[in-house]
Amino acid sequence: MENKSHAMAAGTFVLALAVLLAGVALWLTRDRHEYQLYELSTSDTISGLQNQATVRYKGVAVGKVTDITFDDVQKGNVLIRIAVDSKAPVSTTGTYAMLGYQGVTGIAHIQLDDVTEPMAELPHGASDLPRLPMKSSPLSVLADQGMTILSKVDEATKRINQLLGDENQERFSSLLGNLSDAAGNVSAVTRAMNTTLREQVVPAVQEFPGLAQDARKAMQAMERAGNEAGALAQDVRTMAVAIQGPGGALEQITASTQGIARAADRFDRATLPGISQAASDVSSAARRMGSAAAGIGDNPQSLLYGVSGKPGPGEPGFVAPQPAP
Repeated sequence: MENKSHAMAAGTFVLALAVLLAGVALWLTRDRHEYQLYELSTSDTISGLQNQATVRYKGVAVGKVTDITFDDVQKGNVLIRIAVDSKAPVSTTGTYAMLGYQGVTGIAHIQLDDVTEPMAELPHGASDLPRLPMKSSPLSVLADQGMTILSKVDEATKRINQLLGDENQERFSSLLGNLSDAAGNVSAVTRAMNTTLREQVVPAVQEFPGLAQDARKAMQAMERAGNEAGALAQDVRTMAVAIQGPGGALEQITASTQGIARAADRFDRATLPGISQAASDVSSAARRMGSAAAGIGDNPQSLLYGVSGKPGPGEPGFVAPQPAP
């Protein structure tokens, strides 16, 4: 009897301890948040999404999935009901939902995010809960485009097989041969260019400093010549102004020319007639002198004896004079 009483006391203690632990656990895990219910309707597959799945807003857990069923309003769509913390900045016109996946486990959750521009508010469902738009996840888009991608890959494979056919392989071989020949020609041209650079261009380049120095000296000389030409032009301009100005050399030359013209006119009227008369007298005198010279030529003794009819020495009838007694 005593053993039964001890066993009953132990069982009562264990039961009371279990109830106490359950109460403490419930008290510690109680949720003090206030939640706002929303609905999501989508025609995509929601594989991996279950009740009590996490709802995240920009990666932060803000709620959970409360129910998954079919949409009676839009046939064929899946209706997802979520509970979101009322403190989360969720808006029916600026927030959208999308399926997210946890690593490679395939466990899905609801990912909430905002758009840059406001959207139109969706009408409430039969439960009169506000609805959020739900976009397709990248994996869903990839799955939907899978067949299209596979068909494109198949077509690309066929084209690659066609490109790598026997005929094209022969063409590739010929092309490689031509490329090899071209590479050889390029190598020969490169060697020729190296030789030209080494034997012609490099010596010419070495002469560039001297040429540059000569060019610099020539430029300096041209600059000096330009300065001198400018000064000369200024002097010529000053001289031209002085010549053309009042009382200048041009005016003096004009006056001198006019004086010369007047002197020439006086010379023509007064002096030239006298010169003409003198020339006539000279001509007459010259004629007389010519006559006298002709007479002397014909009778040379006339220089000694004058003009007479006596014969001279050596002439017939010449008698030498007698000496005085």
